[in-house]
Amino acid sequence: MKNEPAGSAILAERIISEKLKSTWERVEAGRLTREDYTCEHDSLIQDYSQLWEDALRWRSSTNLEDSALQELGEYFEGQDPAEVRKRCQGALDEFKDEWEQKVVPGERQSIQQFYDQNQSYVYELIWWHTLSYDSSPLAYVSALHFAKRHGCSTYLDFGTGVGSGALIFARHGMEASIADISSPLLRFSAWRFEQRGLPVRAYDLKRETLPDGHFDLITAMDVFEHLENPVGTVATLARALKPKGFLLGRFHTDEDDDRDQHIVRDFEPTFQKLVSLGFDQVWEDDWLWGHKAFQRTRGGAGL
Repeated sequence: MKNEPAGSAILAERIISEKLKSTWERVEAGRLTREDYTCEHDSLIQDYSQLWEDALRWRSSTNLEDSALQELGEYFEGQDPAEVRKRCQGALDEFKDEWEQKVVPGERQSIQQFYDQNQSYVYELIWWHTLSYDSSPLAYVSALHFAKRHGCSTYLDFGTGVGSGALIFARHGMEASIADISSPLLRFSAWRFEQRGLPVRAYDLKRETLPDGHFDLITAMDVFEHLENPVGTVATLARALKPKGFLLGRFHTDEDDDRDQHIVRDFEPTFQKLVSLGFDQVWEDDWLWGHKAFQRTRGGAGL
């Protein structure tokens, strides 16, 4: 029998947001206490965090922060851990300053050039994925859970960033691909796979197109708020999906003065495009992180 990766038992259960919502309903019905809910919440987050850490932790590192420092130090040769930590912790401010200096609002070429040349985003994203800021990267574990539930085997992480989400999918036996417009991010992501001995197909969206009808599942996790043309992107991703394939992402952004790169506020045109292409919403995390899954269940126009 094939050995299952650590965490497979967790993935055989209900998705965390579903379990917690159900538990809260029992609290409201008087069958459980708020303390019961808090205990279950903390336990489930710990399970998801452990699965995430097991997939990403670097070599002999003991935790995700240590892992990020070692990994970045090796990739960017000559940086000691203290220097890397300082760069990680200041990366958000550095990114914001560079965006304000270099990006012409609304100009596609300016935005793409910025992402293709910026180095601070590597530090900012990998530090976020240590769960130091919040638990929202664990939405990738929910996405993996969703993929297992629906028997998906071919997977694309669109707007992959530093590739962490695709790594956890690859660790759990899926054929993983990554795509981004940022060459620095793609190079770093591909290097992470290589160092772990995991296969991956990387698509540089400035030069390459995605294959038609190839993927069972595409994730776009915290990506659509960055896109200059989110409606056109939906059509691109629809073509890359197999019939009955799934698009899972977060189509929402909160006001954040530190993140000028969140340039999309109105997602209604994106939802309308999904409907016109024959997609139906089939799942939503309306309890924790707000992601939605859409399936192309019927023929639509525009492909």
